[in-house]
Amino acid sequence: MLQFPFNKKTLAVILLLVFCTTRIQAQYKEYKLSPNGDTLNAIDLKGQKQGKWVNTVPEIRSEPGYEEEGYYKDDKKTGTWRKYNANGDLIAVENYKFGGKHGTQDYFTFLGAIERHEEWKGYNPDAPYDTIPVYGEGNNEIIEYKLVKAEQYSVPHGEWKYFNTTGHIIKTERYDRGQVIKDAPPPVVENRPAQPKEKVKTKEILEYEKKYSKKKRNQMERVGKTAL
Repeated sequence: MLQFPFNKKTLAVILLLVFCTTRIQAQYKEYKLSPNGDTLNAIDLKGQKQGKWVNTVPEIRSEPGYEEEGYYKDDKKTGTWRKYNANGDLIAVENYKFGGKHGTQDYFTFLGAIERHEEWKGYNPDAPYDTIPVYGEGNNEIIEYKLVKAEQYSVPHGEWKYFNTTGHIIKTERYDRGQVIKDAPPPVVENRPAQPKEKVKTKEILEYEKKYSKKKRNQMERVGKTAL
C-alpha cells in the first residue's frame, strides 16, 4: 500500500478547498472553474449572473465571432469588459454601468492600433424618473426639459474620435446625451465697399464754418465763379 506524506499543512489545504467548494455550491446553482481555480460564469440561486464571466459569441451572418470577459452584478454588466477575436487579439475595451455602456469605449484593429474612441452615458434603471433636455431645430439651444420614466439605456455622450491606419484623427463628433452637438458656423463676412474716411477738420476750418453759415458760403461760392 502506497504511503503519502500527510501533515497539518496538507490537511489545512484540503479542508480549505472543501470549505470553498461547499460555499460556492451554496451560493450558486451553476458555475465553472478556471484552470487556476477561479469561479467563472456563476449563476446564483435567483438565476442571475454574478462575478467574472467569459462569453463566447459565434459568427453570425458573416459577422466575425468574438470572446469577451468581464464582470456581472445582479445579471448586469459592470466595470471593464474586453473583447478578443478568434485569434486572441484584443479588439475592444468597453466600460459598463447599470448594465449599459458608460464612460469610454475603445476599439482596435487586429494589429492593435486604435480605430475608434467613443464616450457613453448609462442611465440608472433603478431611478423612477429622469430629466432630459429638448433641443430646438437646427441649433444647440435647449428649449425645455421633459420628465420621463427612467429605463435602462445608454446614449452617446462626449467625444467620438475616428482614426486612420496611421493613428491620426480623421473625424471627431461631439454628443450631449444622445444629441449631436454641431459646431457653430464661422461668422459671415459681407463684402461691403470700403467707406471713405471722415475728413479731419482743422481749427481754422471750424472757425470759418462757425463765422459763415452754409447759405452764405454757397452765395460766396456762386459769386466767385467765372462765367465761361
